[in-house]
Amino acid sequence: MLEEHLAGWSPEALTESDPMPPEPARALAAVLETPDEFGDESELPALWHWIYFLEWARHGELGPDGHPLEGHFLPPIPDRRRMFAGGRLTLSTPLVLGRPAQRKSSLDNVAVKQGRSGEMAFVTVRNEYRQDGALRLVEEQDYVYRSGESGGKSRQEHHVSPAESDAPWQEPFTGDPVRLFRFSALTANSHRIHYDAPYAREVESYPGLVVHGPLLVLLMTEMARRRTGRGVSSVDYRLKRPVFAGDPVLVTGHPDDNAADLTVLTGHDTVHAQAHVQLA
Repeated sequence: MLEEHLAGWSPEALTESDPMPPEPARALAAVLETPDEFGDESELPALWHWIYFLEWARHGELGPDGHPLEGHFLPPIPDRRRMFAGGRLTLSTPLVLGRPAQRKSSLDNVAVKQGRSGEMAFVTVRNEYRQDGALRLVEEQDYVYRSGESGGKSRQEHHVSPAESDAPWQEPFTGDPVRLFRFSALTANSHRIHYDAPYAREVESYPGLVVHGPLLVLLMTEMARRRTGRGVSSVDYRLKRPVFAGDPVLVTGHPDDNAADLTVLTGHDTVHAQAHVQLA
């Protein structure tokens, strides 16, 4: 029972700092193929803080999957398997590059639920970001944990057909191993499912490399930012199904005044990720 392992688990809040140099933002712009407009005093777009406040575990502290064995907010579950499920962000004032910022992280909620493939622990971590003494953005991130081998995966042939849509905003995207490797490096994500194809297939039973969930979310928010020329003041995002390297996906958007609904689709209207954004 997962509840037995989680009983009494209550990690204290953690505060960290980052000097917020512009170089990581310039690198992410290259990976996303967006204009490099970043220097000291530049405003950081919504969710680009994911490439800051990075945690680099010592190599000997990594598990066989490349993910850290221990971590401040990693629940004490045996043979832990993690999935990034979604989150919410409210941004009052963008972070500014070249100025030190602080992040206060705390455990917001833990719940054990029964799914089709067994018990799952839902963990929400709340992050508050401050700069120049002012609260700038608040984010809640949802993670789902399983114990032992994850069920529901198939080693069968994997075929994905391109999606069709009548959405006003449409952009095709196909994740390739080089882009996934670069994004892993930018986010300090050493999970082998993103760069080690034999491991992803033979151990995790995926049909190929897994495209990062945060990358899919950024594709959606960046579509809204580029199409409108406006910043994102809030976003509520959900990751529904994995996307694999080589899958032709379609990022779509339906704008409505000061908001937009965005999705990542494949054929037969299969939704892999979705987001609702409010524009600044």
